Amino acid sequence: MSGHIIMEIEEGRRERRAMGIYVNPGNISFQEAINSKIYVDKSGLIPYTNSVIRTRQKNLCVSRPRRFGKSMAADMLVAYYSRGCDSGRLFSGLKAEEDASFMGHLNRHNVIRWDVQRFVESKSGYDRFIDDIEDRVIRDLKREFPECGGFPEGSRLKTVLDEIYGQTGQGFVFIIDEWDCVFRLAKERKEVQREYMDFLRGLFKGAEYVDLAYMTGILPIKKYGEHSALNIFEEYSMIDSSELTTLFGFTEEEVHGLCTGTGMDFRDVERWYDGYLMNGIHIYNPKSVVDAVRRGKCRSYWTGTETYEALKAYIDLNLDGLREAVVGMLSGMRCWVDTTTSQNDMTTFKTRDDVLTLLIHLGYLAYDEGTEEVFIPNQEIAQEYLRAVKVGGWDDLTEVLNRLEELLCSTWALDGEAVAAGISAIHSEAASPLEYNDANSLICTVLMAYYSAKAYYLNPIMELPSGKGYADIVYLPMRNTARPALVVELKWNKSARGAIAQIRDRQYASWIQGYTGDILLVGINYDKKSKEHTCTIEAWRKEEDNL
Repeated sequence: MSGHIIMEIEEGRRERRAMGIYVNPGNISFQEAINSKIYVDKSGLIPYTNSVIRTRQKNLCVSRPRRFGKSMAADMLVAYYSRGCDSGRLFSGLKAEEDASFMGHLNRHNVIRWDVQRFVESKSGYDRFIDDIEDRVIRDLKREFPECGGFPEGSRLKTVLDEIYGQTGQGFVFIIDEWDCVFRLAKERKEVQREYMDFLRGLFKGAEYVDLAYMTGILPIKKYGEHSALNIFEEYSMIDSSELTTLFGFTEEEVHGLCTGTGMDFRDVERWYDGYLMNGIHIYNPKSVVDAVRRGKCRSYWTGTETYEALKAYIDLNLDGLREAVVGMLSGMRCWVDTTTSQNDMTTFKTRDDVLTLLIHLGYLAYDEGTEEVFIPNQEIAQEYLRAVKVGGWDDLTEVLNRLEELLCSTWALDGEAVAAGISAIHSEAASPLEYNDANSLICTVLMAYYSAKAYYLNPIMELPSGKGYADIVYLPMRNTARPALVVELKWNKSARGAIAQIRDRQYASWIQGYTGDILLVGINYDKKSKEHTCTIEAWRKEEDNL
């Protein structure tokens, strides 16, 4: 480690001993982030928070899944605003330094910062954690503002802050991390949750001593009925991230840069960790990307902090066909969701939409605000669903999943009869969303049938413009897999051979002939009257004259 880094760390430690723990803390946590091998600059958050200080929009609540950089952003804001340290060198060369407001707020605010989870790590802390927070912050305030005199024993934090503001005219920047852990850890303790919300409301609503209030968590602010208990806060969530979209999680450009600098294959990283669509922007899971780049390989790093048991508990509820929705999404489909009914806790579930909304906030689903649809974002999360399915008593679906590799091998072997039999089995065993009512249900079945293709192919392309029309489904092989591309045409009450004839006649394979050497044409038909599937598979070669 270089000498100047060691010196900065030692200076930070000396500052920490001299500063408060909760009031005007030092900047050692942000120093550690800056000194890390991989650091992506998210200081663009600072110009935004500066713009709302002492305005009607000064109360912010940012909710993101675990591993999306919430705590690091909180550490950065502490380092920037706190009077308890000198952080100018830490921000040298970062984006925030270029903003006109930067110097005006650098280390010029009183900061109060606490992490709620540290106060409720055990069940014994639920009944007195609010008192503990108030006692520890007030203790620091007494040391920081001795000129304000002693405060009566048993004084509430709000009263002490009112008194300090009245005597000194100095306001405070509040930074609260893991604000929602009470709702995640004390799930059944409704009285504790209500007392906590009353505490926050009393602390912030109408308070003149607040320069800025910044809270982070996984869940948006708890609602009672249709209304938020803290409606003074501007919320930025996985459902509506507004101006803060690119400031949490990595953008495609940032991931490209990391891959270029380390020799990682961007397409592999994209497949594993992309998929969170926010304001039309693709956002990557930052912690997983960093782990993959540091270790030089893509795999699921999700289980380091979240396990499939947590996911299993929610999908096993199976409200309003939730199980079938998961089956459809595993096959690549999307599911419409109404996110407005969720009460933003982890126990109030009246409909399937309430569970799907929670899974969005936990990071197990991505949300397309434009279409109001949810979907499984990437390979990493898909693996978590598969783990949940395997231990969740879904024996019929597990059996289907175990046979999918065999079905894909039958496709490569041009064995249409075996493929038709496999698709029929999936239709009969995977249940509700695959009960055919129209051609769209056939598409769902086929996507499910070729789920194992994810190991060899890019995400399926639906209705790819090719030749003289649109191919229903196209699978393009990943680099170095030596697998043929698949052009799939589906028919309803017609014939599989007719599907192949349409592929050839309309030249659906012509668009991808430059992409790969081998192409298989797959025609699949479902006859509603006989309830039978048929499949014809043929190889296409470049020298064929009719394409």
